[in-house]
Amino acid sequence: MDRATFSEDLRRFVLTSIPSVPFLEALLLLRADPRQQWHADTLARRLYISERVAHGLLEALCTAGMAGQCEPAATGCYRYQPASPALQARIDTLAELYARHLVEVTNLIHSSLDRKAQQFADAFRWRKDS
Repeated sequence: MDRATFSEDLRRFVLTSIPSVPFLEALLLLRADPRQQWHADTLARRLYISERVAHGLLEALCTAGMAGQCEPAATGCYRYQPASPALQARIDTLAELYARHLVEVTNLIHSSLDRKAQQFADAFRWRKDS
């Protein structure tokens, strides 16, 4: 995939706002039907993950401003609800790109995870001068 296909703005968005492939998959499921109400158990079945992980993804989507809780909030249901039109446009662009370049987008997400893991590991490396 060339740089022209993957704008720098979108690349930065993926690296800073999409922490994992399951996060992106959950986001895209919610985006597919913005009126649909999602519960952790339903999302878990669709993504083949545990209900606990699904709940964490839904909470993370809320924290990121990409989803919101249904009213009343006590029902434990969520729906697609980007915090701004600009965020919605970025998500739409990413969804189109992911549909055409799944491997490249996935690799970009994993490259970010690999880099973060390496930085974490480096923080604990023993140095001779220590």
